Amino acid sequence: MKFRSKMIDVGCLNHFTRVVNTIAKLNKTCVLRLTPDNLYFVLSGKVSNGGVSMWCELLQVNFFDEYQIEGVSPDANEICLELAPENISRALKTAQNAKSVKIKLTKKHCPCLTLAADLPSLSSVSRVVTHDIPVDVIPRRMWHDFKEPSMPDFDVSIYLPPLKIMKNVVDRMKNLSNYLVIEANLSGEMNLKIETDLVSVTTHFKDLGNPPWGDDASQSRSRDMEAMAHTRVDIRKLQQFLAGQQVNPSKAMCNIVHKRIVHLILLHEDVSLQYFIPAVA
Repeated sequence: MKFRSKMIDVGCLNHFTRVVNTIAKLNKTCVLRLTPDNLYFVLSGKVSNGGVSMWCELLQVNFFDEYQIEGVSPDANEICLELAPENISRALKTAQNAKSVKIKLTKKHCPCLTLAADLPSLSSVSRVVTHDIPVDVIPRRMWHDFKEPSMPDFDVSIYLPPLKIMKNVVDRMKNLSNYLVIEANLSGEMNLKIETDLVSVTTHFKDLGNPPWGDDASQSRSRDMEAMAHTRVDIRKLQQFLAGQQVNPSKAMCNIVHKRIVHLILLHEDVSLQYFIPAVA
């Protein structure tokens, strides 16, 4: 089992850093799945137990100048590692001005992802800062838990309003309640609502647009365009998602499975991030 990669382009390094920083804000631990073509950051929470889940996909060729992997076997050319994304985030902070960054799988006192940043130096002697990030290698028999989640059979899909505006709204609502209702319809309308014994607050968004999903478009015509699908969620989980965003997506969408799941999707030209927040009673 071998993995080594190298980044030279500063823009790619900064973009990769923003992605990792976003992942680090969402959870303390996650799984890094490495394949010949892609990297995946995966959080496989059990929605039935109230846990969030996440799937972030990166096309390696858009980030790395060199990338080599030898998986556990020829017929399973991939590696799954459990780690703390915050550790990678901290290591990358020291590498922002690096001439190059190498990341490889090593064996120290335990399995590690070793990140070596070649930093600028005033002398002819190179200055390399190395970080050993502990990881747990996940055995192949457990890989089925870290496959791409299937698209839920949603009732409404809608484009999100600007994430900064949405974050400001949710930050204010969090002071009033622990729970928030997200509702939307097929006419491009979305509402964020909190209701307690003392207060009821609703923020309305209009003209957001509804993504075309191929075959689902014909199904949507048979639905009431004004009917709202809604799901009540833990407001802290939504706030956590919005607070950590550094991906700068070109598209941001929300799929709602009525009273069950809120499925958030961020799309960038070389990154996609899916986040699932289960309903609370």
